Amino acid sequence: MNASGRRSRIAETLEARPATVEELADEFAVSPSTIRRDLDRLVASGRILRTYGGAAPAGSGREQSLREREMVAGEAKQAIGRHAASLVAPGSVNILDAGTTVGMLARCLCSRSDITVITNGMTTARTLEHAEDVELVILGGRLRHISSGTVGPLAEAALSTLTADAAFLGADGVSAERGLSEQTDQQASLKRAMIRAAAELYVLADSSKLAASSAHWWTPIERPWTLITDASASERQLEPFRASPYVTVVVAEQGAA
Repeated sequence: MNASGRRSRIAETLEARPATVEELADEFAVSPSTIRRDLDRLVASGRILRTYGGAAPAGSGREQSLREREMVAGEAKQAIGRHAASLVAPGSVNILDAGTTVGMLARCLCSRSDITVITNGMTTARTLEHAEDVELVILGGRLRHISSGTVGPLAEAALSTLTADAAFLGADGVSAERGLSEQTDQQASLKRAMIRAAAELYVLADSSKLAASSAHWWTPIERPWTLITDASASERQLEPFRASPYVTVVVAEQGAA
């Protein structure tokens, strides 16, 4: 069995159950270091997530923690973040959603000046707290520890008092027909408030999020918006977005400056 075939079999195994490195090494008759390299490749593709001592399927029914999400599709998220940063205009006011992909955008803004960032995401807040030339506004509310973002009436009330040039949104799933899916009604409600406040809308989603529907609270987007995804998205995944009159599709190439 070649390496590509072995990785496919490993992914199929992990779809059925989590496994340790040692268990996988025994099952596939290779060394633990070979399994670790295979798992690194599968994590980068977004098919699995690493756990302590092993791995689990990325598409499991439970909500992943922020730390688990940080280990999924890292290169893809970096590419998406870099491209999104190129769309942040000098002097602009920008809403940045909570989440790991939008957090990659925040990393790319640390050296910028004369921009304002409004966020409910603790990842973005921690990233930009020492970026003295970035005006940082943190939305209040109740903290969802698992996603490290604030939600609720306080956050929505703050958004109702402002407008922004652009909003950069994440999501658990993205549908051309239904919009953005989230784990809770409060997350979906806050996204609606972000959409109302922003002139331009950008959704940052790696290919594993396209047409994903494991979360069941939806935020429709009934106006023009831009999907920024990564190069591993298939044409079959992108077709419904390209067919929508509202959506502009941008594919961020990994390694592009």
